[in-house]
Amino acid sequence: GYFETVEHGFPHQPSALAFDPRLQLMAIGTKSGAIKIYGAPGVEFTGLHKDTTAVTQMHFLPGQGRLLSLLDDNTIHLWELVAGPPRELGGVKKEGVVSLNEVGSYSLPGRPGIESCSATRVTVLLLLKSCDLLCIGTEGGGVYFLELPRLLLKDNLTLPDDYRCGKSLGPVESLQEHPQQSGKILIGYSRGLVVLWDLNARHADQLFLGKQQLESLVWERSGSLFVSSHNDGGYSVWSVTSGNACNPQPVSSTIPYGPFPCKAINKILWRTTQAGSPVLLYSGGMPRASYGDRHCLTIQQDKDHVTLDFTSRVIDFFTVHSVEQEKEFDDPSALVVLLEEELVVIDLQTPGWPSLPTPYLAPLHSSAITCSCHISSVPPKLWERLVNAGRAQQGRQHTWPICGGKNLAPPPKQQELLLTGHEDGTVRFWDASGVALTPLYKLSTANVFHTDCDPCDDPQDPGNDPDMQQEEEWPPFRKVGCFDPYSDDPRLGIQKISLCKYSNKLLVAGTAGQVIVLGLNDERSDHSVDVSVVDLLQDREGFTWKGHDRLEPRLKPAPFPPGFQPQVLVQCLPPASVTAVALHAEWNLIAFGTSHGFGLFDYHRRNAVLVKALCTLHPNDSLAMEGPLSRVKSLKKSLRQSFRRIRKSRVSGKKRTITTPTSKVGTWICHQNALQCEEVAPVQRRIEPRSADDSLSGVVRCLCFADTFLRDGTHHGPTLWAGTNSGSVYAYALEVPGVGSGRACERGGASESSTCVEAVLGKEIQLMHRAPVVSISVLDGRGKPLPDPYEASQDLAIAPDMTNAHSVLIASEEQLKVFSLPKVSAKTKFKLTAHEGCRVRKVALVVFSSAVQEDYSEHTLVCLTNLGDMHLFNIPGLRPQVRYDCIRKEDISGIASCVFTKNGQGENNMFNVLMKKKKQKKLESPCCFTLSLIFFTYKYLHQTVWHKCLDLVLLQQSCVSNLLWNEKQKHSSDFCCSVSVFKAELFKPASGAKNSFSAAACLLSSAGFYLISPSEYERFSLSAKVLTEPLCSVQLDRPLEFTLAR
Repeated sequence: GYFETVEHGFPHQPSALAFDPRLQLMAIGTKSGAIKIYGAPGVEFTGLHKDTTAVTQMHFLPGQGRLLSLLDDNTIHLWELVAGPPRELGGVKKEGVVSLNEVGSYSLPGRPGIESCSATRVTVLLLLKSCDLLCIGTEGGGVYFLELPRLLLKDNLTLPDDYRCGKSLGPVESLQEHPQQSGKILIGYSRGLVVLWDLNARHADQLFLGKQQLESLVWERSGSLFVSSHNDGGYSVWSVTSGNACNPQPVSSTIPYGPFPCKAINKILWRTTQAGSPVLLYSGGMPRASYGDRHCLTIQQDKDHVTLDFTSRVIDFFTVHSVEQEKEFDDPSALVVLLEEELVVIDLQTPGWPSLPTPYLAPLHSSAITCSCHISSVPPKLWERLVNAGRAQQGRQHTWPICGGKNLAPPPKQQELLLTGHEDGTVRFWDASGVALTPLYKLSTANVFHTDCDPCDDPQDPGNDPDMQQEEEWPPFRKVGCFDPYSDDPRLGIQKISLCKYSNKLLVAGTAGQVIVLGLNDERSDHSVDVSVVDLLQDREGFTWKGHDRLEPRLKPAPFPPGFQPQVLVQCLPPASVTAVALHAEWNLIAFGTSHGFGLFDYHRRNAVLVKALCTLHPNDSLAMEGPLSRVKSLKKSLRQSFRRIRKSRVSGKKRTITTPTSKVGTWICHQNALQCEEVAPVQRRIEPRSADDSLSGVVRCLCFADTFLRDGTHHGPTLWAGTNSGSVYAYALEVPGVGSGRACERGGASESSTCVEAVLGKEIQLMHRAPVVSISVLDGRGKPLPDPYEASQDLAIAPDMTNAHSVLIASEEQLKVFSLPKVSAKTKFKLTAHEGCRVRKVALVVFSSAVQEDYSEHTLVCLTNLGDMHLFNIPGLRPQVRYDCIRKEDISGIASCVFTKNGQGENNMFNVLMKKKKQKKLESPCCFTLSLIFFTYKYLHQTVWHKCLDLVLLQQSCVSNLLWNEKQKHSSDFCCSVSVFKAELFKPASGAKNSFSAAACLLSSAGFYLISPSEYERFSLSAKVLTEPLCSVQLDRPLEFTLAR
């Protein structure tokens, strides 16, 4: 099975936040009962409560590596960071990996009855500085004390009821310990009363009578005063004096955004500074009528006043400041704000309080994800240039304030890039090489066009208006954070991405038919972009485009920052969403397809080479206007097509006859073949025929460039392949200057000759079942896929075999088929839908490297189906190897957005002995590989779906060759047993931990597959103890017990 090892991205539905100032660790709890602890980049710990219950509060025991969590079911849980046994790597003993384990839980007892249960419901927790006592405030106004770490109730410390004089003061809203005098606690009740309670003497020292409903309390560092925030949008400063038992009036009371009614200040912090003026931080307090829907947090210091305006709700926040007892001032260095959709960190030491870039927990869904691309083994030069471009965007480099723990993971052997296209027209580059998914660089394509919210198009800058300068905005809002679920113009959405890592060329295509070719430049450039318009319908009569308009390109020079800069813009007409692209940088060619046809463009000479119209869409069909992410369907058309298929199936069933050969010999052969098929072939499902006049039959599904034999078997050359939704495949022979049989173009580009690229239709294939073509791949004489552009010419890969006959692998939704070239005769096929009852969704040719022989590798066809399972086939024979369940079939969006990585990497030490025996028997292939995939869940443009965050999950799978099952059944069954126990140990870590660990420890892998999915489909935080998970340690004040890792 597939084991989850690490998670990227932002947790779904966060609900609680905690910080350990000694260990510099931060914890985030979620509504699904998950806990994630973060430190320095690469330091992550995961815990999961047994019940799917929201985490409402969390508190660290400073320096001890212990964490208390309060759940919505009124239970308190204690977690510990526990070190595993020392491990050996390469003969060197390493310290054990630290993991997060739950060690105890407690539920506050209550008397029978509904009222008493409500009275003992926990509202607030306070951990005393001694870390041996936990104060519990309840909804009934009672305060209880729990001994730590044993979680025992201290009945002798429970507050008596006599000081309340029998009055109902409301729930306990806040508990705060005196910063200088241990044992004295502020108890704040919702109706406004605040009590300073002496825990040792068991009596109230002072009473503070507030007039407004209380929200929160905070002490000043010296303990001479405290601040209370209220539900009327104000806060009050109270003086603590020893001689006054009852204090009815605060020192000062302020409603910062009054005098009109304001929302409550939910939480307030008061931090002293050496400069003199304290820093005041509070969330909420906005005027109800004007800004009641804003999510804000205010920072005030002397005359400096900033209202941070976020796009999602504030969950909680804390400051990173000095906590040493001998220090006189807090001197906060950073503010950490947990929002519903992202984490924002503010630098409080730099003037202006700028925000800091996050090395992890960056929201992948800052704008809705529309496509993705994964690049393996990125060249060091390209990586360095991308990193420099990203640093130029971020400006000044700052130190990350949450830096606890130690990352024990070795540096990655190769750099991995993850590219995500977004609805706002941006392409984001992520470092997917290690545990932390770090944002590297962001590319925006919006500046290529004139948009509705273009700042350059404004006729007048409001900042230059003297009247506007005199009228300062109040409150002083400042937009903070990168989460923005709303797109200014949905036509900017990126639909397809293709990157050539050797030539540094990037191809992006969008929703409005725009195709942009970009090149990497280390310097800022002001230039205009060449624009070419390609009419795919070629002025077809009777068709009227009723969809969105094309984006208006900028004709004047525009500034472009360092990084990828646009060179050529190809605008398709009609401006329908681009459904397929292909880039061949060595030939300077790009291919693109929409629902109306496909085209071939030479971006070096700036001219269109080929335009093929495939439009079968009715002009009034709404599907013609939508992108590939639309789920809009015509009910009438669906019903009509269903009835047509039923009638056709009935007719075909009645008229199904066997055509007999004329000769008796032929009849005998046919009869013998039929008997053989009855004995050998498995039961096949009857597939309903597809309608030939489907309105989406002209949609281009895939495009492919290849240097192969198309015209004859002796001369090979450049070709272009295109597959459509109706099962049609078009193959074009290309005449590229400088590229011929056995000749390759040099890296500088095509020949400077004036000869233009030409395209001639060579072959046209129509699959009989008319299923949509998912993928097209050309195989060389050895049955291996052709290398990428520049790999063969630059000796970066083994040159393809051009001496033997080539073949083409065409994968449709229903079957896989291999045709010989250049005759295009069928060699072999596998009917996946007929055999397995599923449909193909994604297909890729993946390289599996041997764990024993470094120079040995195999190419395998990997297929993901609509049921979420994965099938592996050898090529070119298409013999089934193995099948695995990998994703829930209900996660339709995740399956539809799968992207495979190119290489399957990994090794397994369990099979070294088996490999030796296998070599003695001269079996074909090594047995253990690791498969890599990527899944994404998209937000559909025309569907009301969630704008919540997504979790990027790194999963891993070890695959066994089918030959091993046949030749070594005993050993392979042992391996499967180990894996299944290992999987059971993941999700049910109860008994059998010792047995399962030995098997799990043998599993070594450096790659896996990624899955982005909301928690509706996957529970957050399920980690496997394998090498790809976070390897980290923490220095604690208490000894780490050595326990066996699960």
